[in-house]
Amino acid sequence: MDLGIKGKKALVCASSKGLGLGCARALAEAGVDLVMNARGAELLEAEAQKIRDEFGVAVVTVAADVTTEEGRAAILKEAEGADILVNNAGGPPAGMWTDWDRDDFISALDSNMLAPIALIKALVPGMMERGWGRVVNITSVAVKSPLGHLGLSNSARAGLTGYVAGTSRQIAASGVVMNNLLPGFHATDRMTGMDKTLADSRGTTPEEVTAERVKSVPAGRYGTIEEFGATCAFMCSQYAGFMVGQNVLLDGGQFNSTF
Repeated sequence: MDLGIKGKKALVCASSKGLGLGCARALAEAGVDLVMNARGAELLEAEAQKIRDEFGVAVVTVAADVTTEEGRAAILKEAEGADILVNNAGGPPAGMWTDWDRDDFISALDSNMLAPIALIKALVPGMMERGWGRVVNITSVAVKSPLGHLGLSNSARAGLTGYVAGTSRQIAASGVVMNNLLPGFHATDRMTGMDKTLADSRGTTPEEVTAERVKSVPAGRYGTIEEFGATCAFMCSQYAGFMVGQNVLLDGGQFNSTF
C-alpha cells in the first residue's frame, strides 16, 4: 500500500529502540527521510545505519535530551521543514502516590507533556504554511484506563491529551493532522524492565509476571514494535487526513469500552 508520503521528512523522537524505532523503520519503509533522536549516540547511529542500508532513505541522527532547551534546539536545527513529527519519550518511574513530590511531577511534565508541546509549537506552523503535516504523539493506554502505580505518567500524558484535543481542531483546516497513539503492553526494553521490577518486588520471575500480564490481553500476547510502527505510519499517511484529534488504542483489546 502506497502511503503517499515518499520524500517527506519526519522527526521521530526516542527512536533508537522500542516503539520509536518501530515508527522510524515503518516511515523509512514508506520512503520518508528521517531525523532520529535519542540520548545515546552509539545505539542511535547503529540503528540509523541499518535503516539507511535497508530502505535507502536519508537519516540524520541527533543525540540529545529532548526535555532540555539545548537538546530541543539541536534537534530542531536538523528537523527544520519537517512534514511529520512523532513525539515520543520514555515514561516516568512507577511507584505509589506517596512516593512523588513536586519535583517528580515537574520532571514528568517536562518529559511527557511540555517537551512534546514545544516541538509541536516549533514545527506545526511550517506545516500549516505548506498546507500539509502530520503529528503523532505516542502516549499510553493509561490515558483511557489510568494505572495506579503510574500516577506520574497518568497525569502528564493526560495533560498532553487535553492540549492535543483542542490544538488538533484548530490546525486541521490547514491540512495538518494531529492524533495520539496509545500503546498497551508491547515487547520493549521498558516493558521488560517493568516486568523485572514487579517480579523482584514479589519475589517471583519476570516470566511469571509477563504470563500474568498477558492473561489480561485478549490478543494473548504483547504487541510488537513492527505493528506499532505500521499503525503510526498509516496515521502519518495521505489516508489519515480526516482523522483529527483521536486517541488510537493499540493494546490487543485490553481496554474494554464502547467508545
